[in-house]
Amino acid sequence: MFSKGKSFSVYPFKVLYDFADVAENTLQASVTVSSRNFKKAVERNRVKRIMREAYRLHKPLLQDALSNENKKLMVFFIYVAKELPEFSVACSKMEVALQRLMKEVPKEK
Repeated sequence: MFSKGKSFSVYPFKVLYDFADVAENTLQASVTVSSRNFKKAVERNRVKRIMREAYRLHKPLLQDALSNENKKLMVFFIYVAKELPEFSVACSKMEVALQRLMKEVPKEK
């Protein structure tokens, strides 16, 4: 996914994605946080929990779009900001990122 996938940014997230035939599920997602920006594991884990929860709340719309088009998608979210996120901000930005991914689904051949 890192070599041939596509990417875009919705601050504070960088989103890497690739449509694949190999994926078992319709949608696979991963999250990561840089240890360079967050030295303490407690802080990294908190950011990842916030990202996963925001993703979980908004993923049904993307799943429906993928199943309608019969596509399989792998997504990787990278948190690039240097400060701890508020849940409401992370949730709204995750929604924007997933809506942008939904627009990419019909374009893929």
